[in-house]
Order: sequence, then C-alpha cells, then structure tokens
Amino acid sequence: MSRTLSFIYTLVLLLIPTFAFADEGSLNGANTAWILTSTALVLLMTLPGLALFYGGLVRKKNVLSILMQCFSIGAIASILWLVVGYSLAFGEGNGFIGDFSKVMMHGIGKDVLSGDIPESLFMLFQMTFAVITPALIIGGFAERMRFSAVLIFSALWLLTVYAPVTHWVWGGGWLSQMGVYDFAGGIVVHITAGTAALVAAMVIGPRRGFPKTPMLPHNLTMSVTGAGMLWVGWFGFNGGSALAANGDASMAMLVTHISAAAGTLTWAAIEWKKFGKASVLGAVTGMVAGLGTITPASGFVGPGGALVIGVSAGIVCFYSTVFIKQKLKIDDSLDVFPVHGVGGILGTLLAGVFSATTLGVFSGFGFAEGIASMAEQVGVQLIGIVSTLVYTGVVTYILLKLVGLMTNGLRVDEEQESNGLDQVEHEESGYNL
Repeated sequence: MSRTLSFIYTLVLLLIPTFAFADEGSLNGANTAWILTSTALVLLMTLPGLALFYGGLVRKKNVLSILMQCFSIGAIASILWLVVGYSLAFGEGNGFIGDFSKVMMHGIGKDVLSGDIPESLFMLFQMTFAVITPALIIGGFAERMRFSAVLIFSALWLLTVYAPVTHWVWGGGWLSQMGVYDFAGGIVVHITAGTAALVAAMVIGPRRGFPKTPMLPHNLTMSVTGAGMLWVGWFGFNGGSALAANGDASMAMLVTHISAAAGTLTWAAIEWKKFGKASVLGAVTGMVAGLGTITPASGFVGPGGALVIGVSAGIVCFYSTVFIKQKLKIDDSLDVFPVHGVGGILGTLLAGVFSATTLGVFSGFGFAEGIASMAEQVGVQLIGIVSTLVYTGVVTYILLKLVGLMTNGLRVDEEQESNGLDQVEHEESGYNL
C-alpha cells in the first residue's frame, strides 16, 4: 500500500510542471470577473456619476444640456473606440501612435486573450476611460458651447489627443519605454482633459456676466449624489487598472480611498479657516481632487504616501482654483483644470517620489525597471507631464478653431445663452415647476 501511495505521489509531482505549462495563457476567471465589475464601475462614473455631478453645478436652465452632452459623448466615444480608437491606442504601431490592425476588433474573437482576460473585456474596460475623458472637458465650456460643436470636437479630440497619449503611456509608446509611472490615468485622463478644458475656456471666453454675476450651482443635492458615485466608481478606475484580482488591485483601492478622504477633509478645513464655514461644494470638490491626484500613483504608493498625496491635493487644487478664477479671470466653469489638470500633474510628480522604498511609513513599491533613483523617476515623470501638456494644448487649440469654422462658431449667441441651452438646443426643460 505504501509503495502505491509513493508511486502516486511521485506521479503527481512529475505532472505538476505539465499542468502549470498547460495553464499558461489560459483565461483566469477571478481576474475576468474583477475586470467585468471594474468596467461597470468606471462606466458608472460617467453615466450617471459625472452627469449628475456636473448637472447640479450649472444653472437650472442648462442642466439638461450637461446631461445630454455626457450621454452623447458616451455614445460617440464608444462607437469611435470600436471602429478605430482602440486600434490607434493599443495597436503595435510605433512609439507615437498605434496602427489599424485592430480596427473594428479585427482578429479579436471571444476566445482571444489579453494577458489572462479576454481582449474584448480589456477593450471594453479601456473604452470606459475613453468615454469619461472627453466628458470631463465639458466642465471647461459648460453653459455656452453649441451642441453640434461639442459632438464634433469630442470625436476629433478622442482620436487626435486621447488615443495617441494612451499609446504613449499604456500602449507601448515612447513614454512607456522611458518608464513613466501612470497607473490609472493621471497623464492619460486628467492632464489631457484638464489642459483641454483650460484651452477651451480661453478660446470660447467666459460666460456672460463672469466674474461679476454669481453663477451658483442650482442643485447641490444632485452634485453630491453624482460625487458619491464618482467616489465608488473610482475603485474600478484605479483598482481595475491592476487588470487582476490581486494585491495590486486591493492596495490601489485602499490608497484611492485614503486620498479621497484626505482631500475632502483638507479642502473643507481650508474653507473653514478662511471663511468660517465648510461648504458641501468644497468637500465634494476636495474629494474629486484627492481622487484625481492619487490616480497616477495608485499602483505604486502605500497608504502613508496616499495620505500625503490627498492632503497635498486638497491644498494645491484649492489655491489653483482660486488663482485661475479670481486672479487670471479664466472661466473654467466647473474647475476642470485646477482640480483634474493640476491634480493629475501633482499626482504624476508625487508618484515618482512616494514610489521610493526608503521612506519608512511613506514608502512605495519601487521605481520603474531600469530607473535607479527618485531623481531619475521624477525626471521621467516631468517629461511625461510637459510633453502631454504641450501636445494636448496645441492640438486642442487647433481643433477648436477648426470646429468653429465647421459649425458657424463654437458658441451660442448672447440671447441663446441668456435663455439657456436646454430650450435653445433641445427644446426641453429640466424642471416643470
């Protein structure tokens, strides 16, 4: 009997390498289930999260226009991502842009894998990022841009800005080859969207009456509801970017939550000290700042680093908002650049700092392959930031001018703006009161 058991034991040991080898390249059910969940969470961030958050922040006469823009961009970005966007971002191509090998998901059947998850799922997960990024830009020109111009600009911007920058960072492009750290979209999503929103606000000009006439949010209850969905959805945004159900995903979710909480409290504390009261709007804006700032660093830093990043986000983004609106008089209507753009820049830089393994309780998980020091990693991060700012700014400016010629002007006229875009563009009202 003992000889039989010994023989079986030996046979099992001999077969283990064979089974392990056979499992390579096979679908991982746990990872697939997690990315399916993350995909739904990220789409929740735009529809309805961002739509409600932005919709509540504008005046009553423009709420439907914001909701319509978010929904329409979601639809357009999805179709473009299927047709050519995914291929331009993740096709092999060259250091700058992908190719057309994956147009209409050519060659990608249901059994084709990307790593150990279906490539169709990876494509869908990335599609939700392509949806939210141009939707974020809406905040820069809210309440004054023609609906036709919004649609055309968003479509062109997705293909000429978002897809190439995605390839640079996540598709094997030149920034990826340098070792840039952007776990979930500080460069790809927040810097591109923030820069585009700032350029759009400057090209289109301020809303009538800005900055003398108060333009207060019409429904903060709606905005807080949307903000809550953003906070929850961000777990899929950052945690899903691990592309696996593992320790990287769980740590990314933990640091995301810590940074959001720290950003919320920091922004509220600043307002409390300066104005004697902490506003609801300030608290949710600080939360978004904390989330955007941790995004590029979420896979590389620990909870201690995340706490510092969240506090830094609350401070830096607060004073950036004040500077842009009150000093520069730029009507970035919903503060896209000072919150997302500045937050993305700050988080991308701090990813190079707090990824170091020598900072005690603030330590992260090490630098990129081939990078030996904090200074070198931060240098690569700076290259990523500056190149993205310049490229996005220039291309966005050109696109806005081009779309203005195509649509007989980017902006509605003065009377239409006064009446509100809900009636002018859609002949509907958000409230029948």
